[in-house]
Amino acid sequence: MQIDLEALTARDRYKLLCGVVIPRPIAWVTTISVDGVVNVAPFSFFNVFGADPATVILGLEHQADGTPKDTTRNIDETGEYTINILTPDLNDVMVATAARYPANVSEAAVLDLDLCPSAKIAPPRLTCAPVALECRKTLALSLSPERSIMIGEAITLSAREGLIDVERNHVNWEGHYPTARLFGDKYARLVETKSMNIPPIAPKRRNTT
Repeated sequence: MQIDLEALTARDRYKLLCGVVIPRPIAWVTTISVDGVVNVAPFSFFNVFGADPATVILGLEHQADGTPKDTTRNIDETGEYTINILTPDLNDVMVATAARYPANVSEAAVLDLDLCPSAKIAPPRLTCAPVALECRKTLALSLSPERSIMIGEAITLSAREGLIDVERNHVNWEGHYPTARLFGDKYARLVETKSMNIPPIAPKRRNTT
């Protein structure tokens, strides 16, 4: 079977791509407006794309009329945002932050999400999240009236006590891994892992005949 993605509507492409490219991490993003309103919203078009500089990319969706949503507008205006990484115990409140609150209403306030000051930027981090990345905007690319890509640099990492061995820069989730995004209304808990080392190149066999 082959499907011509160019022949599909954007909605149908979205459904297929989200169904086959799984699991995906979730960026639970906090931003702050120029009026001081803290916005909280989840995004699963997200990943780390480099370490020098520490590059993170968000895929952002606009309103139906093409105007930017709160997260995009806040980043465009301030150049700063915090990516919080969540674990499955926070799934319910994370999904609740995806509701369409007015721009002057803070999801953090409505849902009683405690905030901690960030070290280098204005947008706070979520106290409940085990990990947070403070980010500054590097570049925004407009792909269509509906979508854009936000490229940023992570400048500070905060983590709960005991999660990171700072001497070895080793992260130990102790089996409580971050939430994995699937498709539709489905999320996953990562419970099974396996360590696999890259083998050396096998020596070329000599032909003894």
